[in-house]
This record gives sequence, C-alpha cells and structure tokens, in this order.
Amino acid sequence: MKDIEVDLASPEFKADPYPFFARLRETAPVCRVTLPGRQAAWLITRYDDVAAALKDARLAKDRNTALTPDQAARQPWVPKMFRPLNRNMLDLDPPDHTRLRGLVQKAFTPRLIERMRERVDSLTGELLDAALRRRRVDLIRDYALPIPTTIIAEMLGVPAADRHRFHRWSRVIVATSPSGPGMAKAIPSVFFFLRYIRRLVRARRAEPRDDLVSALAQAEEAGDELSEDELLAMIFLLLVAGHETTVNLIGNGALALMRHPAQMERLRGGEPALVKTAVEELLRYESPLATATERFAREDIPIAGVVIPRGEMVYAVLPPPTATTANSRARTFSTSRANRTGTWRSAWRFTTASARRWPASRGRLRSPRLCAALRDCGSPFNRASCAGVAGWSFAGSNLSR
Repeated sequence: MKDIEVDLASPEFKADPYPFFARLRETAPVCRVTLPGRQAAWLITRYDDVAAALKDARLAKDRNTALTPDQAARQPWVPKMFRPLNRNMLDLDPPDHTRLRGLVQKAFTPRLIERMRERVDSLTGELLDAALRRRRVDLIRDYALPIPTTIIAEMLGVPAADRHRFHRWSRVIVATSPSGPGMAKAIPSVFFFLRYIRRLVRARRAEPRDDLVSALAQAEEAGDELSEDELLAMIFLLLVAGHETTVNLIGNGALALMRHPAQMERLRGGEPALVKTAVEELLRYESPLATATERFAREDIPIAGVVIPRGEMVYAVLPPPTATTANSRARTFSTSRANRTGTWRSAWRFTTASARRWPASRGRLRSPRLCAALRDCGSPFNRASCAGVAGWSFAGSNLSR
C-alpha cells in the first residue's frame, strides 16, 4: 500500500480530522503516512491498539535508544545551541524521565499551584472585562492565547520590562509549522528565547527569587539537581506544551458548547456542580491534541497484522472513535456524563508525561470568572445570546486551532 501524504499540523486538517481517522480505522488501522518534509510515520487509530501502544515499552520516547546505527547516521544535523531541547522530559524514557519528573515535581509546590490558580482567575476576569468593553472578541487571539503566555511568563519570573520580548518570541515559537520553511523562520526567535532563558537561569542561581525558575534551579533529590541544559529544556517544554493544550482546550471547548446549545443552557442555568464534569467531558470529546507525542519502535513490532520496522516513528491517535467496545458513545456530548470508563482520557493515563500537561489546562478552563461567563447570557461563548441580548459579535470563526 502506498504511503498516504498528510499534514497533521495544517489548519485545514485540524479543522476536522475525524473523517480521516475514521477511514483509517475502517481500512488501515495501522497506516504508514508521509508527513511534510518527506518524513515517514505510522498512525495507530483503533482504541485497543492505541491503549496498548501507549503502554508498550518497545515504543520509546527517546529516538536515540531505538534507531539503528545506519538510521542514526542519517539524522539531520542539529545546531549545538538547540541540542538541549532534544533532552526534554517528553522525549525521554525511564529512568531519565523518572529522574527529571521527580526533580520538577519538587518545584511545583502547593503554594505555587494555589498562587497560579488565583492569578488565572484574575487574568481571565481582566480579559473578559476587556472583551465586554469592546463588545467584540476573537476567542483565540483575545482570550485563549494571552492566558498561557502571560501565566507562564509570570510563573517563570520574567521581569515586567522583558515580557513584551518574551511574548513576541513565544508567539513565533508556538505558531511555528513543523515543516522545513516554518522551522527556519522560527530560528531567530528560538535563539533569542534560549539565550534569554540561559541568562535568567544563571541570574536565579546566583540570586534566587520567589518564582518557578528559582524553584527549578534549587530542586534537589538525593544530591541530584537539574543541569542548565535540563532547565532550559524544561522551560521550553513548559512554554510549548502549556500553550498548546490550554489554547486548544479553550477553543475546542467553546466550539463544542456552541454546537450543543442544550448543554450550553445547562451550564448557563446555574448548576456549578456541572463545571467540573463539563471540563472533563470537553477533554474527552474534543481532545486538545490529535495524537500522543511521537514514539519510536525499538524493534520490529507487529500491531493489528502490520509490522512497524525498528526505528520508525509512531503516532497514537487520541480523538475518540465513532464506536468501540470501550466507548460506544464517544461522539455523544454531555456535560453531566458520569461514567468515563474507557474514554480517551483513560488512554492518556497510560502516558508517563500526561499529568504534566492536563491539570494546568483544566485549571484554566475551570476559572471561576470563566465559569461565570459561560453561565452569563452576555457570555462571549454563546453566539445567539450575544448577538440577540448583549449586542455581541464574533470576529470570524477563529475558535479552534
């Protein structure tokens, strides 16, 4: 079978990936595809196969432990300044991953998390109040994007005078296409961002403050601590992963509620207890990510009658199937769904790094001010009510990235 050419990162594909994945589940549940830049990868699309793959130790996160010597020799050259990024927590396996996770968890203290929760609530209120004054909002540009970049900059301890530069570099980095030309355009921003973070890390090692960079620099376990390169990789990961899950969850969640007005009405009807289950349902129904992060076959692996050769890249597809024995109502949306056994969120528990990504996104969507806005007839998330009651108008349809 000839490889299928697909750009998983393109806006056109992201707008509605479900029909493509549904066809693969029916005709080629383990399928070799060609990505932009002529890179080959395998997509695993059926629920049981994905659940098994996410727990399979033969699928490595660290490509260096999977490639043959010949494959390793053909890998593209990476400039020295960018090499530390290849050693981030999402691209490592135990025991390296376990070590980094243990150190990083020491920095995320209850006090830091509570302070972040309060600041998220304050920031969402500021953004929603600004939207009310304008009586017009682009949900992604005016709300979803500023939340993670602002919160991350403040958590890290980036001085207020530097935040305009930090935000400029961040916008370029998180908007970069994985294609060759897209990556090339981002190189200057990545260079300046990494140089800035190195200087910030060194400053905080010399004079610690009450911020996340200082906490990460001081984190220690059994005499072990993060190196400067590991700190650099962790901060870069925090920016990219924290941005993507938050922005996509807010955009996809708002769009799902618009498409299900009865569920929107339930939230707007003053049932606070529904907020928590609604956020969990939005995570399940419209995953912020189409696939789990890449893995690499450590050996030839047979899956569903197909053999994935050693060293090749594998993506496990996360969007819910239209019908599986594990989750027969996967495409039914209900903010009060009580039983989530077998949902795709369960599959996320199989990954060693998922816990680092979801909680922050949940917390940002559960902000009291945002929850109040969801229940408010003047909410920017209800197109009909906004237009008919509060005079709102939407800037296009830029809801989901």
